[in-house]
Amino acid sequence: MEKHGFIHDSANSSTSDEDMVEISDATLDFCIADDVPPLDEDMTGGFAVYNGGGMNGSRKMRDFLEEPAPGVGTYEDFNTIDWVREKSRDRDRHREITSRSKESMWALLHSVSDAFSGWLLMLLIGLFAGALAGLIDISAHWMTDLKEGVCLIGFWFNREHCCWISNDTTYEDRNNCSEWRSWSQLITRQTEGAFPYILNYFIYVAWALMFSLLAVSLVRGFAPYACGSGIPEIKTILSGFIIRGYLGKWTLIIKTITLVLAVSSGLSLGKEGPLVHVACCCGNILCHLFTKYRKNEAKRREVLSAAAAAGVSVAFGAPIGGVLFSLEEVSYYFPLKTLWRSFFAALVAAFTLRSINPFGNSRLVLFYVEFHTPWHLLELVPFILLGMFGGLWGAFFIRANIAWCKRRKTTKLGKYPVVEVLVVTAITAVLAFPNDYTRISSSELISELFNDCGLLDTSKLCDYVNDFNSTKGDQMPDRPAGPGVYTAMWQLALALILKVFITVFTFGMKVPSGLFIPSMAVGAIVGRLLGVGMEQLAYYHHDWNIFSGWCSQGADCITPGLYAMVGAAACLGGVTRMTVSLVVIMFELTGGLEYIVPLMAAAMTSKWVADAIGREGIYDAHIRLNGYPFLEAKEEFTHKTLAMDVMRPRRNDPVLTVLTQDSLTVENVEAIISETPYSGYPIVVSQASQRLVGFVLRRDLIISIENARKKQEGVVSASSVYFSEHSPSLPSSSPPCLKLRGIMDLSPFTVTDQTPMEIVVDIFRKLGLRQCLVTHNARLLGIITKKDVLKHIAQMANQDPDSILFN
Repeated sequence: MEKHGFIHDSANSSTSDEDMVEISDATLDFCIADDVPPLDEDMTGGFAVYNGGGMNGSRKMRDFLEEPAPGVGTYEDFNTIDWVREKSRDRDRHREITSRSKESMWALLHSVSDAFSGWLLMLLIGLFAGALAGLIDISAHWMTDLKEGVCLIGFWFNREHCCWISNDTTYEDRNNCSEWRSWSQLITRQTEGAFPYILNYFIYVAWALMFSLLAVSLVRGFAPYACGSGIPEIKTILSGFIIRGYLGKWTLIIKTITLVLAVSSGLSLGKEGPLVHVACCCGNILCHLFTKYRKNEAKRREVLSAAAAAGVSVAFGAPIGGVLFSLEEVSYYFPLKTLWRSFFAALVAAFTLRSINPFGNSRLVLFYVEFHTPWHLLELVPFILLGMFGGLWGAFFIRANIAWCKRRKTTKLGKYPVVEVLVVTAITAVLAFPNDYTRISSSELISELFNDCGLLDTSKLCDYVNDFNSTKGDQMPDRPAGPGVYTAMWQLALALILKVFITVFTFGMKVPSGLFIPSMAVGAIVGRLLGVGMEQLAYYHHDWNIFSGWCSQGADCITPGLYAMVGAAACLGGVTRMTVSLVVIMFELTGGLEYIVPLMAAAMTSKWVADAIGREGIYDAHIRLNGYPFLEAKEEFTHKTLAMDVMRPRRNDPVLTVLTQDSLTVENVEAIISETPYSGYPIVVSQASQRLVGFVLRRDLIISIENARKKQEGVVSASSVYFSEHSPSLPSSSPPCLKLRGIMDLSPFTVTDQTPMEIVVDIFRKLGLRQCLVTHNARLLGIITKKDVLKHIAQMANQDPDSILFN
């Protein structure tokens, strides 16, 4: 009986990486013809004719070694790539190009263009990432101000640009001018009183709800992958996992639009994390312009690592910090060549953003600071205290946010994402409007908290009692706080409470949401409060022993803005567990190069404190929550278990499904594929010997048999399938054979059953394996997949091993 119909179902069935058994080490005996074509597509292409000796003369047979079918060697969705195979294919491609370059001038030009294509791709990624970041910054700033009013000169101007153009603007009142009108002024021509206040309040909330509703609707309707920050998924993709569509064109378009809407709605989120996702989308899409990146998943991931660096570069205006962020936090495989190209992509992205000048201050960043006072050694004590707070806040936030996200996944709450977004937006807007420090955007709040007060500053944070006789040049001495400062302290304390709790519920909703800016805002508020407290303590008690040596009366010795900057770094480090890249990002972000030591002290303290409470950062916690197959390279495996304890099949399990090298027919192979869910099969000499020959992927088998049935005359269910080098001896009346040696991996990675698991885990991490085969006395015994390793690690950590299952 012929079995034609099952193949499509088997090829398109969901085969998780739990069942993916893969090859990994050494020379791979196949090549690829196309980049992941749909299996139901009419596959075309010539087929070689193999003349092998049968029992009674010459016989025709299909040989996939010479010319594999389109789609062979590619991967299905939600599976892990084989790093060793991809690198081997790239080396083969490069050797072929190099050898051909000596044959003709055209081949030489092709070799040069191939070598240059990586740098050209980095240039394009930097240009696109910088341009999109500038567009997002300008749009978000305008739409944020739109909630409070409109510019009469041109509705497309935000408040700052509107008042710059105005001729009657003074420095003291630079954000208020006659050309900028609040909604109450436009509608009632009144600015004071209860009714104008209520009208502005209502319109502010209405704009916020409209922006958030539009954002969540676009995400749900067009690109579900556009929600969240994207960094946990990008870490997983860079480790080798495939999530088709996550870095596609629709995700890029919708994420860019909805990111502007989400930030403008006033929700407690930032655009910095999603900008990394946007840059990686640009990188993935541009990879399709170059064959060597389009057809090789490992090479594409090198590009995505560089794109992540470009994303951080434009998010913070920190190109060096972006490269270090990609190296420390995101990338799984980061060779030296990728470091150079990441640096170039970050440079181009930063230059593009600087050319656009979205902040209007001729700088890359909004938080540029100029502190005039050096810090003192004794100030390390409050800086370390800020680091401790950052660690505690980070641990609290991670636990609370993960608990809320679990509740969202396991209850009816997850079925109503639009309602959740609208409710959180309404609560945020209603509580934010009465407070001056929550009504403005988080970026503006951080900028104001970092600011060092000067003589002409009109902010309530700078409402000090001035003694102009003691002013020396640019330096302002420590002064007693005026009523405005005390009012600002209360408002900041209330803003802190709102930010701490509302961010827990905001991060993870079905809108683009970053965590960098909200975390920095929490830390900056605490730092500014502590800084003002230290400043007043030094002013009123300058005769204390701790101040007498360096903080005399009338001296400028405490800078509250510096405390805000250190607090911001501490809280961001407590949430993300970044260290080196965090410090570099912070001094690039603010220009505060001489304050590296306080930043380092706070960052390390926050990491130590947070790690003492919980080892995972927020992104690793979300990876585990979603069940992504991510093998963390930073954790050590210390348990004394062996490969035989983890491999499958285990005791009382069915025997391992294998294929023999020359005793099966097409019908036998089709039956095995249809009856088992596995993503790959070991090839053995015979069922009796169990001597290992190689390994073949389920997808490659299905595509090869399907193509042979379509293109090779005479291939039927009774046709013999063999993986050996020489064809088996068959009667002359038998149908043509099908030779599939070309799709078999001749050197699958193997370990013995007595190999310690700490070595096996290390092999999986460093080689990027999907599976390895387990042998005993050279006989095949079982298989260990990447998901088996992840489940075993979870089990050893007293976690639910079934949580390692991507859904």
